[in-house]
Amino acid sequence: MDKTQLKRQVCAAIDANRESIIQFGNLCKSTPELGYAEHKTSAAVKTQLESIGVKNIKPVALTGLKGWIYGKNHTASVMILGELDAVISPQYPYANPVTGAAHVCGHAAQLAVLSGCAMGISAVARHLDGDVCFAAAPAEEYVQIEARQALRRAGKISWLGGKQQMIAEGAFDDVDIAMMVHAETDFPGTHVVTGGSSLGFIGKEIRFIGREAHAAVAPWLGVNALNAATLSIQAIHALRETFCEKDSIRVHPIITKGGDIVNTVPADVRMECFVRAATPEAMKRVNSQVNRAVKGCAHALGAEVEILDLPGYYPLMQNPGLGSLFAENARMVAPDALIEDGLPFGGSTDMGDITWLLPAIQPSINGFSGALHSSKFDVADETLAYILPAKILTMTVIDLLADGAANAVSIKDAYPRKTKEEFAAFWGSVLGD
Repeated sequence: MDKTQLKRQVCAAIDANRESIIQFGNLCKSTPELGYAEHKTSAAVKTQLESIGVKNIKPVALTGLKGWIYGKNHTASVMILGELDAVISPQYPYANPVTGAAHVCGHAAQLAVLSGCAMGISAVARHLDGDVCFAAAPAEEYVQIEARQALRRAGKISWLGGKQQMIAEGAFDDVDIAMMVHAETDFPGTHVVTGGSSLGFIGKEIRFIGREAHAAVAPWLGVNALNAATLSIQAIHALRETFCEKDSIRVHPIITKGGDIVNTVPADVRMECFVRAATPEAMKRVNSQVNRAVKGCAHALGAEVEILDLPGYYPLMQNPGLGSLFAENARMVAPDALIEDGLPFGGSTDMGDITWLLPAIQPSINGFSGALHSSKFDVADETLAYILPAKILTMTVIDLLADGAANAVSIKDAYPRKTKEEFAAFWGSVLGD
């Protein structure tokens, strides 16, 4: 059976299971959970994949999982990923009423796509010269830093990002190529973007330590840590004119604790911050500027400051060969689509770390409405959000693993993979640790 016939067969299998794929996506959307706490979602994905015939499903990265559909031989391996976690958007109609967790970044749709790909691959696996791994990754959204640090101190994780934790646990050691899709919103018609970049970042925990005093009776006896924090935010603002346009710098701090009680001078104030940039070199340079500004502001007001720099995410650098295959299949299954290459994305993703490790792509496809990470985000077109990405990804797997897996071997040989030890050393060099 040639590639064209195999592609027709997987598309037919996905179409035959259309309602099941959509139903699963809606189920995931209605049960959002935050990173490293996606227990119900992970269990639902496991049940879904098992029902399709995915074998050897194992837990990874605390709440994630990976399993396999094996080909007729094992020349190469391709991983298809979906993400388990939600963000916080309490006003979203399907938000968790207790945690505020909400699927307003398209991760629920990724899980539906993951199941659709498994349905397609299961129909043709016996004709493939390689294996397909299906992975549900936890904790892509880099939120709740303090809570994740607690997990880290307890020895449950070593990295704050889910795919980074998967790297550390060796979940990519038996994978040659990785692929997934991301949501795009508010675009008319069918739109596919391949080869786009995203920013990397360094995460930061900052604690300002002042001295308590009665805020009305004797404020002069205190040292106001909140003033040191707000002054630091203004100093960061003052740095912005020094940022070079080509580096696409984004620095955005928030105060997560402003004090303890209103009539006591704040002595324990905490901030979280991202320093984003297009390259690791720019990340390091601007992070140093931010640290200098924060330390100077704390010193100016007599406060102390503790700064903890954390591994964020590497800039997304997608593999052009994989992107070309994905675009060709998009044209085949959606001939009227607008397909663009190389459009930048201002956010960040731990898929960037995977693109550092091995050949990988994360194209975006529309089918959603409303701003990402907002209560207005939703699925606008179930075919575009759930069905089309599953077809294109599965067809790309066929291009990679059919005919002796020649395409997969060529792509993996052209980008020698790195090790988890090299990954840890890289982040150590970025943070100076």
